[in-house]
Amino acid sequence: MAERATGLPAALARRPMQTMRPRDAARVYAHPRPQLKRLVERGVMHRLARGHYVVVPLAARPGWKPTIEAAAAGVAAARFGPDAIVLMGPTAARIHGAIPRALAVGVVAVPEQSRAVQLTDRDGVVQFVTRDTDRLDAVRIDTELGRALVTTVEQTILDLAHRPTLGGVEEREAREAVRMLMGRADADKLERLAAQQNLRAALVRARRWVAE
Repeated sequence: MAERATGLPAALARRPMQTMRPRDAARVYAHPRPQLKRLVERGVMHRLARGHYVVVPLAARPGWKPTIEAAAAGVAAARFGPDAIVLMGPTAARIHGAIPRALAVGVVAVPEQSRAVQLTDRDGVVQFVTRDTDRLDAVRIDTELGRALVTTVEQTILDLAHRPTLGGVEEREAREAVRMLMGRADADKLERLAAQQNLRAALVRARRWVAE
């Protein structure tokens, strides 16, 4: 089997979002857990959380770890597949530049209920929100681990106004983010999404925040 210069099997290097669980490596290794531990010790893999590993970029410096936004996308993609997960809420706002501070929680919309995942490489959590991800308005963005879906500016506004404290952010931060994003939003698209997703109350709240 072709391998990277680091000794990582190509089949693992091609995993979506460069992230995997031991069961994913079972196709390559008869005993994946000790092999993944060996790759971590060699600096080829990085342990994100219990049972979740990510490929370290070839040009990464010692001590590298992905941003929490990329980590959240990787963990969710390993569980549900890259096309079924969408970064949302405060995480999307952070990606869109509307929340300046680094966050300790990565929020991801997923199609099935799932418990939060505690990251082991930092004081951080991946929080899952059960949504019909096919109905979310989303775009693909580049992360350190590959391309991931993130809610659009308009969808992010509605989600923040609907659940302003999701992910542990303060309501004032959600308000400020909505105010910033509203100037970039398509008003017609906002109206359409609010009607389609029964989020008219969230749109009214968002507009009130902007007017205050």
